[in-house]
Amino acid sequence: QVQLVESGGGLVQAGGSLRLSCAASGSIFSINDMGWYRQAPGKQRELVARITSGGNTNYADSVKGRFTISRDNAKNTVSLQMSSLKPEDTAVYYCNAVISSIQNRVYTSNYWGQGTQVTVSS
Repeated sequence: QVQLVESGGGLVQAGGSLRLSCAASGSIFSINDMGWYRQAPGKQRELVARITSGGNTNYADSVKGRFTISRDNAKNTVSLQMSSLKPEDTAVYYCNAVISSIQNRVYTSNYWGQGTQVTVSS
């Protein structure tokens, strides 16, 4: 069993900061890409940031320069440091990871966390 659990969401004022964390646990053989997505009411889920196992990153244009994604391969965690938050950042944020399980090492599966709410007030 593989599970992703997010934490760190909450309510902040515009201009504030939050740090989201995601921990992968279970029968993990390896983790490839990890990332953060978000979904606002009435909108499709969109990529916020992603990071490869080697540390290469990509960001949505809307968050570049404000958000920083990082990972700790030893701890199987990925984090998203969010600064200069805007009301437009309000959404449910989901952790995503491409993982090979111990039971099936040669195949990868796409896993999602349960989501954590981020609300930015104006």
